[in-house]
Amino acid sequence: MFRWLNGPGAAFRDPLPGSTNYLNAYDPSGNLVRARTETSQDREDEGDEGAESEPGMVRNVLDQNIASGKPIPKETADDLVPFPMNRQFRSQPVLSEELRDEIYRRVKDLGHTVRAVSEALLVDMRRVGAVCRLKTIEERWLLEGRRLATPYARAIHEMLQKTPAPPNEKARPVFHESINDLPVHSATTTQLFHPVPESMHFNRTSAAKVFSRDLLPAEDRIPHPEMVELARVAQEHRGRDDKVKERRQELEEEEAAIINKKRDRRAAWEATAKRIEKPRWIFRFEDIKVESVGKDGRARGGVGARYGVPPQDRKKGQVKIPTRVD
Repeated sequence: MFRWLNGPGAAFRDPLPGSTNYLNAYDPSGNLVRARTETSQDREDEGDEGAESEPGMVRNVLDQNIASGKPIPKETADDLVPFPMNRQFRSQPVLSEELRDEIYRRVKDLGHTVRAVSEALLVDMRRVGAVCRLKTIEERWLLEGRRLATPYARAIHEMLQKTPAPPNEKARPVFHESINDLPVHSATTTQLFHPVPESMHFNRTSAAKVFSRDLLPAEDRIPHPEMVELARVAQEHRGRDDKVKERRQELEEEEAAIINKKRDRRAAWEATAKRIEKPRWIFRFEDIKVESVGKDGRARGGVGARYGVPPQDRKKGQVKIPTRVD
């Protein structure tokens, strides 16, 4: 063990700044593979073609390049394998601290919606919401005088691949993750054979109705359906950027109206509900009507819509096996 620590493992004692340092990125001699190629090329230019890289020689060259301001070669796909025995796994990048601050600034200070920030920075909406919640907690902890694990977070970030923030709002963002993947609906997990006449115009909307009458088509179930609408407008009005801007403005106004409607509904409920605050809990009571539960007692507007009413398969005497096949 100590032979490895003093030999090839010495490269991990002082990790390279601004780069991942996984085992798979180094050869058995402890030399960085992607930098070894560059060093060999330099030595060939000097006329020393037959010499091999000695242990530590590539690292010395890297240290000289870092001191002179020369950047380290970018990681390749093989360098992002943290587990040598599992070469199918690739380390995915994480959000840099600058990109997190930019996400929080656009949502809080500029008032952009989560959907707009997700589309602009190519970050999933769920991740944008998580960043905003964590940043809010961080600000509250700073006001309360709590200590943050900043050195630990900085050390972890130095070991991982990071997605940088764009230099300005007009710059093209660096791709971080897919933001428009189609979620798998439970109604689409079954295999169906649906005969369709040749004269029938069968599209995605028709296919969704085959699975379920209430199922929306794929372009309406993706996280960013407005991107499909904007692409359609751009295709219909080629060279007319004003049309795309007008449609984008309309979509943003529609989304803002929906958000304001939800906020007003929440504010109206908070105004009518009786509020009792305790040191650790906040209790809210509101008047209800018996008729709000519906005929079967399971209406969405009734009490216990999500809890309090046991499902039918938990009751005794219920038939739990299929009695017919559709």
